[in-house]
Amino acid sequence: MEIEVRKLRKVYPGGAEAVKGIDLDVAAGEVFGLLGPNGAGKSTTVGMLTTTIAPTSGTARLAGFDVATEPLAARAVSSVVFQDPVVDRPLSGRRNLEIHARLWRTDGATARRRTDELVELLGLSKLVDRAVASYSGGERRRLEIARALVSQPRLLFLDEPTVGLDPRIRHELLDAIAGLRARSQMTLLLTTHYLEEAERLCDRIAIMHEGRIVALDTPGALLRGLGREILELRVVGDMAAALAALRSHGIARDDTFAVGSTLTVPLHEGNGADAVKALDDLGLATTAISTRRPTLDDVYLRLTGDRLAEAA
Repeated sequence: MEIEVRKLRKVYPGGAEAVKGIDLDVAAGEVFGLLGPNGAGKSTTVGMLTTTIAPTSGTARLAGFDVATEPLAARAVSSVVFQDPVVDRPLSGRRNLEIHARLWRTDGATARRRTDELVELLGLSKLVDRAVASYSGGERRRLEIARALVSQPRLLFLDEPTVGLDPRIRHELLDAIAGLRARSQMTLLLTTHYLEEAERLCDRIAIMHEGRIVALDTPGALLRGLGREILELRVVGDMAAALAALRSHGIARDDTFAVGSTLTVPLHEGNGADAVKALDDLGLATTAISTRRPTLDDVYLRLTGDRLAEAA
């Protein structure tokens, strides 16, 4: 395993427990996602894995190196793109890459070859010789990814790489990350609270909530756990009575959940049309009924009680 985490925990001064004893493994070449809202513990986890935050207890290894007892070796095999910009704005993109290569003691010929490859891969050819101050947010993020890759790491951490970007630029950056994955056997760990990013890019996803991992599987498996369709109904009156009626008639199972006056019912058997007909026979007072396919937001909502977009 490229990343091995056991009972990893972080308690900040004052007693705030940001990460509460998590376990996870990430295989070589895997794209692994940490999904959750702001405050879930994702960035603290990445901070511990990249040796910028000291764990309170537990262990984490990168390519076999313990991040607490062998931090230099762990850093040597990994690189990270943080949420906050780290490139020097007055310098050109190329100069930023050259300086980073020198910091990693990469010889000149290798650095130039690697820079040319990354500039082409990440679509920076037309702007790499301009001052970074003239870059858009998405262009700067692509340069930061290139900078992180100059050292040819075995593992790359991307902490909320598209936060604050407009939808078009987000889409372009996701294309760049997908292209990187297609051309490399590097292991990527991505943190995000954007559902489509996790579903599009990741082989597996760990859903974090209040410092704990509450689910870990492939996106497809997490969705299959909610059945083939979702039935949503807005109930008038006693929610508990409505839920009891749905369960007594075999429409709802234990994974049905409520938000306000809306009941969300995963349908594991039959189909939406049959479920809607059964509702008519029950005579429940509702103001809206609909069926749809499940999403990762439903998975998160069932596990935590919050919609991810609202929690973020």
